[in-house]
Amino acid sequence: MPDDEGHPALAEMALGDVLSALADPLRRRVVRELAAGPDGAERTCSSFALPVSKATVTHHFRTLREAGLIRQVNRGNSRMATLRRADVEQRFPGLLALLTAEGPGDA
Repeated sequence: MPDDEGHPALAEMALGDVLSALADPLRRRVVRELAAGPDGAERTCSSFALPVSKATVTHHFRTLREAGLIRQVNRGNSRMATLRRADVEQRFPGLLALLTAEGPGDA
């Protein structure tokens, strides 16, 4: 059962949900950027400069969170996102390597 913030437990991370979340190029970009950074790095949603409305950004991050790819926490008046690197690697070994090998133009 997901926690109060909508983060699924490791065993609840479903391949279909993860692949569905990663089907969108902007969401793949977010995961790639987080994966390229240091482990545990937190970023605000706006730091990704996605070329969409704020409501659409919220939708994209909710989709990533509910699939189990990211963890979001409130930090004052903003939400910080971090990659659930260890969980993703444990549940889907090699997935992050495939994403980081994909170039920004590969969609």
